[in-house]
Amino acid sequence: MLRFFRSHLAWKVFLSYVVVVLVGVIVLASATRFSVPAAFDRHLAGMSAMMSGDTMMGDAQPLELELFSNYQASVTEALSLATAAALIAAVLASFFISRQVVGPVQQMMEISHRIADGEYEERLKISGNVQANQLDELDQLALTFNQMADKLEKTENMRRQLIGDVTHELLTPLTAIKGYMEGLTDGVLAGTPETYQQVHSEADRLQRLVNGLQELSRVEAGAYQQRLESVSAYDLVETVVSHLSRQFEEKGIRLGIKLDEGLPNVTADKDRTIQVITNLVGNAMQYTTMGGSVVITATTVKSDVVFCVTDTGIGIAADQLSFIFNRFYRTDKSRARVSGGSGIGLTIAQALVKAQHGRIWAESAGEGKGSSFFFTLPVVAEKQ
Repeated sequence: MLRFFRSHLAWKVFLSYVVVVLVGVIVLASATRFSVPAAFDRHLAGMSAMMSGDTMMGDAQPLELELFSNYQASVTEALSLATAAALIAAVLASFFISRQVVGPVQQMMEISHRIADGEYEERLKISGNVQANQLDELDQLALTFNQMADKLEKTENMRRQLIGDVTHELLTPLTAIKGYMEGLTDGVLAGTPETYQQVHSEADRLQRLVNGLQELSRVEAGAYQQRLESVSAYDLVETVVSHLSRQFEEKGIRLGIKLDEGLPNVTADKDRTIQVITNLVGNAMQYTTMGGSVVITATTVKSDVVFCVTDTGIGIAADQLSFIFNRFYRTDKSRARVSGGSGIGLTIAQALVKAQHGRIWAESAGEGKGSSFFFTLPVVAEKQ
């Protein structure tokens, strides 16, 4: 029961009013108890002095009226003092109790202003026990506020990193093009077809990067047409294999498939899913040496079909697995500029899979031990 009261703001506010009332009543009763006797004694002493100076032969009725009047005055005086004391105590109690409610809200307002000014590291203090889930509404609001601040900070860091990455990626081909053009202008390089081919290659690389960034922007913003329909898992894999089999033969890498029998259809955008599989298989071919192999598998796990692309290539270190879907991240730094792609293919693949209500992840036993990329797509729901 105590935990229930601690974790509900409405009850805390209700109890705060009860506490204020109780404090007022206690102070009122205590002040009345101590002030009434003193006030009555004082008025009674004044009445006794008046009676000692007068004759005792008069009527008793005026004395009774005087006694009642003095008693009423003493009680009124005592209640006035007690009420003033109770009011001051209630105001102080209300102030300190209300600070418990208003304080966190004011602090949240101040921190929100600082976050709006770019100080994303600011966080609210949580008085409750997060692990034990002993949080009232204010603590839950503070926890949600901190989670929002965390996401804003991560988004800002990603934005800064993206600007730096894009600048670096654009600078590399631009520097090469500028170098070739200066060499041609100064006569250091001959205007041979090979030289112009190098310039064209760098310009084409720059174009691919820009196109990739545009596609990534559209995919992450959901600004593209997606047509989810029932698609055969066999057709998806066979389409990719037919498109890439020749390239695998030319590079001397074996491309195999291993699909479970009776695979159900999946709910997917066929073109986008083929793009995802092509990207994963293309990466596997890119980082697998001659004589190696790449295998595409598909199995049914509960209500999903799990696709997997496994290669015998360079592998991925354990500390890099959590970063490979980040923009412009490459595991093979030495080959990134020569043989690597734009560095955003896996990011696009991740966004496309998530848009189709699937998951994507990677596994590897370590560098030089190959890697496996998995993604899931939901099985077509049976009509009732």
